[in-house]
Amino acid sequence: MDPSYSLAVRLACEFIGTAILIILGNGTVANVHLKGSKGYRGGWSLIAMGYGFGVMIPALMFGGISGNQINPAFTLGLAVWGLFPWSEVAPYIVAQMLGAMAGQIAIVATHKPYYDLTTNPDDILATFSTVNAARSRLNGFLSELLGSVVLFSCALAIINSPLTENEPAVAHLALGFLVWGLVAGLGGPTGPALNPARDLGPRLVHAFLPLKHKGPSDWGYSWVPVAAPMLGGIIGVGGWYLLLG
Repeated sequence: MDPSYSLAVRLACEFIGTAILIILGNGTVANVHLKGSKGYRGGWSLIAMGYGFGVMIPALMFGGISGNQINPAFTLGLAVWGLFPWSEVAPYIVAQMLGAMAGQIAIVATHKPYYDLTTNPDDILATFSTVNAARSRLNGFLSELLGSVVLFSCALAIINSPLTENEPAVAHLALGFLVWGLVAGLGGPTGPALNPARDLGPRLVHAFLPLKHKGPSDWGYSWVPVAAPMLGGIIGVGGWYLLLG
């Protein structure tokens, strides 16, 4: 993050960056899950790649401006350990949530004919938010927690590594591959979210948009991809800070 940029500029970057994450990530899920799409049933590898690029591109664009946090759990974790000002936590999270919702609305707008062709409510919900494959909140929580701890601790280690300290673009490229690998390696149980805005923002959009064949928004599970990444952010950032910070 560069404090020479105004808070308004940094918030705009967080909004746009989170929207790009959703457009590339959830857009790939929509491509795979919605009938009639040319990527229909394209497979999990395609989805993992979509989320990897969904983090990599905003990081290259905004990493040197807002920090490209694009994740309330990361913002909270940094603040808990004194690495980000508490006064900016709420504005950052609001910008991230609004960006996630805007990105999801854009996906629905461009994929509306394919939503109309898709009759399975689970396929529709999957393009918005996560769900545990075993229908287990405990398994979902543990999966999201592990993925979040790995994400945040590895991200900070990459950004602050002696190998990348003079090559921030290399670090930001590596973040994309980190997310690509995490979604490939830990995506089976939950999706995964690893990011409260990525799940809750689109889930809210799912709840209020009048889509054909959509089922419930699964609010009984919705706390898991919010609480687990938040805890993971505190643990992951703290682990890096205590060891290497």
